[in-house]
Amino acid sequence: MNLQESILKLIRKASTDLSPDVEDAIKKAYETEDEGTPARNVFGTILEDIQLARQKSTPICQDTGALIFYIDFPVGDSEQKYREAIENAASQATELQYLRPNAVDPVTNKNSGNNIGKNAPYIHFHQWDKDEVRIRLMLKGGGSENVGTQYKLPDSGLKAGRDLKGVRKVVIDAVTKAQGLGCAPGIIGVGIGGDRVTSYALSKEQFFRKLNQRHENPEIAKLEEELHTDLNKLGIGPMGFGGKTTVLGTHIDYQHRHPATFYVAISYMCWAYRRKQMIIKNGEVTYD
Repeated sequence: MNLQESILKLIRKASTDLSPDVEDAIKKAYETEDEGTPARNVFGTILEDIQLARQKSTPICQDTGALIFYIDFPVGDSEQKYREAIENAASQATELQYLRPNAVDPVTNKNSGNNIGKNAPYIHFHQWDKDEVRIRLMLKGGGSENVGTQYKLPDSGLKAGRDLKGVRKVVIDAVTKAQGLGCAPGIIGVGIGGDRVTSYALSKEQFFRKLNQRHENPEIAKLEEELHTDLNKLGIGPMGFGGKTTVLGTHIDYQHRHPATFYVAISYMCWAYRRKQMIIKNGEVTYD
């Protein structure tokens, strides 16, 4: 098993082959919209794009996003070998045009040209007790990242208190303000609690869940369902053209907070919901 080649394949699949759960949700949205409406036409174009990208092994979107890796690996394994393999694979993927050069130095404003830079790609390592390695990859577009936001409760302007009702209000407010920006229909990740950094991290990690996979906590699962329904009643629709589908999924998680804080971070993923994972066990690699 060649680790760099395996990660290169993971990047290619994430960039060019939309996962079945996302494609199925888009097909369902297409069938829900009325004939001749802008919303149905947009979904038709999106479905055509998905098929062409898969057939030609070309990126689903011209913005191939920032590379975010989460790696779970056995105790005693080396972080460095994964980092080196990821950087080499990302550079190769850029040369092969699976990725657009998206790593810009904010001081010099120069693009590195190969998606490699300080904290780029972003790699989160986690040791676990399993005898296998799981590498998860998310390609996070800049447009959808720009409409992510964070609230601190209570919010007097929205009359949102420090409870799940307050969480519901701020999520609806965030999606309403986003309108069609971020390439709707979106997928919403919500992180409740923690500090400013960890609430955002938690919200973004929700994008690794299968579409509309419900939380194990019944209260959170209920809120996910209610928000999914409420957000699709906003009428924003795909690309903001109006319609019955504004979000494809809503995923929420929570963590303990400091008594003086109550943060709610909302991350937004565009319809090009690009995430894949690979499992390495006994030298064999499988992709999902």
